[in-house]
Amino acid sequence: MAKKAVKLTFPQKLIQEPVTFRMAKQFDIIPNIRRARVTETTGEMVLELEGTEENLERGVRYLEEQGVQVTAVQGDILE
Repeated sequence: MAKKAVKLTFPQKLIQEPVTFRMAKQFDIIPNIRRARVTETTGEMVLELEGTEENLERGVRYLEEQGVQVTAVQGDILE
């Protein structure tokens, strides 16, 4: 199993949609929420994702196709 840390930025239209749940279920990925912040206009979440390399790549691509901005996270932001 591989792990990947990402920051997700959701546009207003996706704040109330279960996008991360669908990604996790569809691509057999285990998400671990490390940080989250939601306002009326945007949502941000830092996740640690666990799964096969292929599924992680497919899951990230799915999120981007839905309109979520995905940024790789490095360093101590997970602490």
